[in-house]
Amino acid sequence: MKSIEKKLLKYFSRLTEAQQQTLLQFAEFLAARGDSVRDAEVKKEIPKPIQKQRPAEETVVGAIKRLTASYPMLGKDKLFNETSVLMTRHVMQGHAANLIIDELESLFRRHYEALINEQPRNSEE
Repeated sequence: MKSIEKKLLKYFSRLTEAQQQTLLQFAEFLAARGDSVRDAEVKKEIPKPIQKQRPAEETVVGAIKRLTASYPMLGKDKLFNETSVLMTRHVMQGHAANLIIDELESLFRRHYEALINEQPRNSEE
């Protein structure tokens, strides 16, 4: 077993069952990261976000999944660091889920707006 795996297992065993489940869901999210950066670059027209309504009782991981589905045109690699910081603030520092979800929604919106602003204007318009 690699040193990093041992370290992860050590910390994992210290978490509550709920925290372990959250960490597992986050790991699944990270493992699902794909080639969406390249896919977005290939497309000439950036689609509008697919607005998915925020459930009344939503987990941070659920919000990440919802926002990832709402903004499929965004490269997950670009969002990874900021999303990880917010997830860590929730899981490890105990910040309220609703406040972290508000920040996640703002983060995804900012990245979408930046993508739109970076996109060269279509000469057909």
